[in-house]
Amino acid sequence: MNQLRTTNILLSIIVIPLVFFLLKILSFIFIPLIFSMFIALLFLPLMRWLGRKKIPRAISIIIVVLLIAIGLKIGLELVKVSGREILNSETEFFVKAEEKFDTLLLMGNETFGIEVDSKESFFKKFIHEETIGVTIDFVRKTLTMILMTIFFVVLWLAESINIQKVLNNTLLKLKHTSVKTFIKIENDLITFVKVKFAVSLATGIGTGLACLFFDVSFPIFWGLFAFLINFVQMVGSIITVVLLSAFAFIELDPTSILFFFVVSITGVQVLFGSILEPIFMGKSFSLNVITVLVMLMLWGYIWGVPGLIMAIPITVFLKIMLEQFESTKVIANLLSGKN
Repeated sequence: MNQLRTTNILLSIIVIPLVFFLLKILSFIFIPLIFSMFIALLFLPLMRWLGRKKIPRAISIIIVVLLIAIGLKIGLELVKVSGREILNSETEFFVKAEEKFDTLLLMGNETFGIEVDSKESFFKKFIHEETIGVTIDFVRKTLTMILMTIFFVVLWLAESINIQKVLNNTLLKLKHTSVKTFIKIENDLITFVKVKFAVSLATGIGTGLACLFFDVSFPIFWGLFAFLINFVQMVGSIITVVLLSAFAFIELDPTSILFFFVVSITGVQVLFGSILEPIFMGKSFSLNVITVLVMLMLWGYIWGVPGLIMAIPITVFLKIMLEQFESTKVIANLLSGKN
């Protein structure tokens, strides 16, 4: 018996790193696959409602794909508007930025004896350096990822990929258990995605309005940025506050206005991210802070930015699965911070 247990432990030590290695190598498949699963879960209630109205599944899938396309179109239009916003005020902003940069260089020179010979060339290179090849490659990869994600969404909704059957045939042998687990996974992940989307949207709107109120440039861009980066749990809020504070430092004089602006955007992040989001998420999503940080680092290393976005939903999924077995409930409790 002990020998069998030792063998299982050794196999786990070998298999687990291999699995993570394959996830990293085959990220171009797994990232859109997992993303599409979360998107499909969001639209499952709509699919069921359309099914009860006797609408054919093919038409229901077309409706869902059109809704996704409309969402992408709205996002693209917001990116275009923020892009125009930046281009229209490029000269004015960069003049302010260069003046502030000059001031900082002068302070550094007087205080620490720092000398920069090619200040102007350095600043222009930092702001205006052309990275056409990198940009084209990024756009190509992004478009490929979006198309693959939509393709997998169609497969999920058409039940060509049925996660309930997969669970029933692999991990959860009992049909009743697999159905119960699938329902819990579906409900919890739908709640998570809905709440995260609503909180991120409110955070983006609040950040944009703060920029507008304090006359900080590019409010649409910063609102969109705050909305998107807020999907990265914990880290996203810090990134927004730090970057926007540094940006506002260029635009605003270091007076009480700058202070109140930083307090305002920090308050938006705290209100929606630290107070309202945990309330709406409920106790079922309680995860240990250490767990969140470890999972963010793990999935961020494996999949980069998409990994940071999906780290918490994947952890919630794993926690629900681990709760189904007596031997792994201890691990589930550790993930949630329960004693």
